[in-house]
Order: sequence, then C-alpha cells, then structure tokens
Amino acid sequence: MRVHVADHPLITHKLTVLRDKNTAAPTFRALTEELVTLLAYEATRSVRVEAVDIETPVTKTTGVAISSPKPLVVPILRAGLGMLEGMVKLVPTAEVGFLGMVRNEETLKPDTYAERLPDDLSNRQCFVLDPMLATGGSLIAAIQYLLDRGATDVTAVCILGAPEGLAAVEKAMEGRDVTIVLGALDERLNENGYIVPGLGDAGDRLYGLV
Repeated sequence: MRVHVADHPLITHKLTVLRDKNTAAPTFRALTEELVTLLAYEATRSVRVEAVDIETPVTKTTGVAISSPKPLVVPILRAGLGMLEGMVKLVPTAEVGFLGMVRNEETLKPDTYAERLPDDLSNRQCFVLDPMLATGGSLIAAIQYLLDRGATDVTAVCILGAPEGLAAVEKAMEGRDVTIVLGALDERLNENGYIVPGLGDAGDRLYGLV
C-alpha cells in the first residue's frame, strides 16, 4: 500500500480553518471543496491516459487523454459527498458511484445502508472519498467492496487520518493495489474513536446535525 501525506502550505492553511470549531458550515463546505481539489492532484498522478493526435494552430502533435473505462469516483455517504465537487472539478470526465456507510457508535464498525455502483468494475481505477480515516473500518469495507467487483486499483482521498486507522487499512489491504492520500496525519484516536486533534464530525460540520 502506498501512502502520500500532502505537504503544502495552502493545504495546511485550509486545514487550520477547517479544524477551527468556530468555522461556519458554508465556509467549511467551500474550503473542503478547495482542499479536495488540491489533494486530487496528488491522487490522480497515476491516472491512466492514452496518446491522442491533435493539431495546434502551429503544427500536429501528440497529447494524452484519460483512458477508457473512465475513472470511477465513489464518495462514502454522507460526509464524502462534501468532497465530490472538488474531485470532479479536476476530473470532470470521471463517472460517479455512491456508497452509503455509517459508523456504529457502539462497535465502531461500519454498516452499509446503500450503494449505487456498476456491477462489474473490471479494469477500473476507483477513487474513494472519505473525509476522516479514523478507525479505518469504513474505508476498509469500501475498498474491499470495490475490489470484490473487479476494480484493479483503488485510491482513497481523505482530509485527515489517524495512525491507528492507517495501520488497520495497511494490514487489511496487504498485497492489494491501494493508495491513500491524506491532507494530514494526526496524532491519535481518542477513546470514542475520533481523530485528535481532528476537526470533529465531518458530516455534522458540512451539513449540520440531523
């Protein structure tokens, strides 16, 4: 498994504002979109492309276009939905699927309640969007779900991660083609399974308490 922790002052600046408990939801949503677009540059470094012939105003040349089948972007509902626009802004030709998962606050394990994905993901590159890599349970389940349907490689984009969750994903995905891109790797999980210092519940910060 490959892990990339972004190291850029603009990312750190946006994360600082996201962490602030006084940041209002509209600002939080806008900054999340901006931040994910920055992370998407790193996440898509290995996106598959194919050569195409074009003609510029000066001469003929060869460029590249994203290969088919197109990449599949899969936000984990509901918090991952707040990351979707930032990702598809960078890769507008990507297709989008949805996977609904919620953390059981007693077991800290994920429960799947909805999915909208192609039955066959053979030879597809998939990008999973999940703001918080905490215990790793939801992300492991989501990645395994995609691999079971034939995805050949999966990249997860997360705003924050905890060492415990990262270790859990690495153990579960040993030998699989998986990449994790993080905005930051935080200190630890607390007794309730939340990232410290973190930014709280990303879904609640994005959409309010429901």
